[in-house]
Amino acid sequence: ALLPDDTAIPDDDAARRLWMAGIPGVLELTHNHGTETQDGPVYHDGNSDPRGFGHICISVPDIHAACARFDSLNVPYQKRLEDGRMKHLAFIKDPDGYWVEIISNTPLA
Repeated sequence: ALLPDDTAIPDDDAARRLWMAGIPGVLELTHNHGTETQDGPVYHDGNSDPRGFGHICISVPDIHAACARFDSLNVPYQKRLEDGRMKHLAFIKDPDGYWVEIISNTPLA
């Protein structure tokens, strides 16, 4: 988010969390023009060596409904809700293989 220089960020932890939750976010998506005819991946997703960018995270109002929709659309998973110890999140893969973490939209404070 782009904030003016004179923005007063609260010092109190709880107040700062609430303040941060109200800041609009920005997500930039890019397309690598000119790579359409190249065979194989033309980028590195960062989830294997050499490590780098790992994933983005999206919060949804109902994670179970979101995962049911992903299932109906045959979206590939990196981690389903029922996999592993963290049963409150899932990872899907976008068409390029990038991981997208899916979490429930819960208050930060």
